[in-house]
Amino acid sequence: MFSFKERPNILNTLNSYTFDVLVIGGGITGAGIALDAASRGLSVALVEMQDFAAGTSSRSTKLIHGGLRYLKQLEVGLVAEVGREREIVYENAVHVTQPEWMMLPLYEEGTLGRMTTRAALMLYDRLAGVKKEERRRMLSKQETLEKVPFLKEEGLLGAGYYVEYKTDDARLTLEVLKKAVEYRAVCLNYARVTDFVYQKKKLIGASVRDEISGEHITIHAHQIINATGPWVDEVLKMDKQLNSKNIRHTKGVHVVIDETKLPLKQAVYFDTEDGRMVFAIPRDHKTYVGTTDTFYDEDPIQPTASKEDVDYLLNAIHAIFPNVNVTASDVESTWAGVRPLIYEEGKDPSEISRKDELWVAPSGLLTIAGGKLTGYRQMAETIVDKVVKRNKFKHATKCITKELSLSGARGLNSVNFGDYVANKSRAGIDMGISYHEAQRLVRKYGTNVDIVFQYLKTMDRSEQAIPLALYAELLYAIYYEMAMTPCDFFIRRTGALYFDIELVEQYKAQILEIMGNILGYSESEKIFYRMQLEQFIDEAKNPMK
Repeated sequence: MFSFKERPNILNTLNSYTFDVLVIGGGITGAGIALDAASRGLSVALVEMQDFAAGTSSRSTKLIHGGLRYLKQLEVGLVAEVGREREIVYENAVHVTQPEWMMLPLYEEGTLGRMTTRAALMLYDRLAGVKKEERRRMLSKQETLEKVPFLKEEGLLGAGYYVEYKTDDARLTLEVLKKAVEYRAVCLNYARVTDFVYQKKKLIGASVRDEISGEHITIHAHQIINATGPWVDEVLKMDKQLNSKNIRHTKGVHVVIDETKLPLKQAVYFDTEDGRMVFAIPRDHKTYVGTTDTFYDEDPIQPTASKEDVDYLLNAIHAIFPNVNVTASDVESTWAGVRPLIYEEGKDPSEISRKDELWVAPSGLLTIAGGKLTGYRQMAETIVDKVVKRNKFKHATKCITKELSLSGARGLNSVNFGDYVANKSRAGIDMGISYHEAQRLVRKYGTNVDIVFQYLKTMDRSEQAIPLALYAELLYAIYYEMAMTPCDFFIRRTGALYFDIELVEQYKAQILEIMGNILGYSESEKIFYRMQLEQFIDEAKNPMK
């Protein structure tokens, strides 16, 4: 189980045993490491000071992509590596990842010409091992405008057309963690490392405070891994280490606009006037556009969009879609994420490599920084290989994650998923929800939808103050995904704060009441969580402040 009910048992387990590996950080990097290590037979503990995926791993562009733009920076190896990983990530989690045809418009004054783009996409197909039905095509000007009629027509030559993969980054992280728990990894959110424990100057454990109960425990481990993303420096300082890698944070912002204002049916990847690349992607009757890329020196705990960020993206929208009248008042919500990158002197934020780097401190602390969402599995394999070799873990088996279905994806693949959705969705009609709503749940939860449907089947409909499906999702999030606060539910379990903010505002009071009753919130906790959610809503809706 991955439930709030298990917190006391989890804390006791963490405090009572010596683990092979302790992972600090519950984003996609830490989750991937935990799954790889646990699936090899290592004993694994993972702690996260916030909610799982609360940092960068719920604030990305939500794409599993090969990084076509890195070809411009001649990072051929990086493109090849993450390009091949796209297919693996997709097949291992078809319920949270899906193919998305991407259109790359080409203009006379643009940085890419038809021949250059054709060659780049051909190289991309070859490097990434793209399957035949998803290989690139070149579109004429007419074909391009048929797909996006309101695209800027002046100077338009045509477009490149190729496949990337759309995902829900937070839910991908959760599915990885739940699979790690299936392999007996012990994972806990809201558990902050406050200090390290040493024996003869070697790191042997960490002091941890449960942010929910206030309880303090000590977790002992043979190998501790710092996978904290934007907080890697803080953990290094706790270990009395100076960061020789020169970590720099960059901030990326996205804006969400209703499809009635920006009626995009086709994902577009386009040049901006300053030579950056921006995505515009349709999702759930909305279009989200991003990302910006600027150096960021403030606290990474809760980055927000600034007026300058929003203006930059609005200007990018106006430049590529000149006949679309979108203003700041049409921005329904925003999100901002912080990326920890290995700084390179003289380079702009968008030019800095996304390659990951791994190093070991004299104490034995292993730190991972940089990297991409797409490459999380490969990165985890590399790290655990190093851990196994360094610690001589003879009981560890070889990596199996390349063919390992994540939680919710057992028995599913790109071939049979459509039929599974169609057949399984019929069961939802008998439980009081529409076929369309049942489809949404099946696509979101995969085979775990059986548990969601079970909640629908057994709940008392006469007393429901919120929609049946929403209530079933809430119960699943609490009892199977360790959601502890309304923000956990609305941001990372459902994504509603970004893509259905009206629903959040309509049902926030009821969700708080239900969670308070189940989780036993005190009156002060109710006040705190209400204020916390209101703050997130305000920051998402009002980036101009």
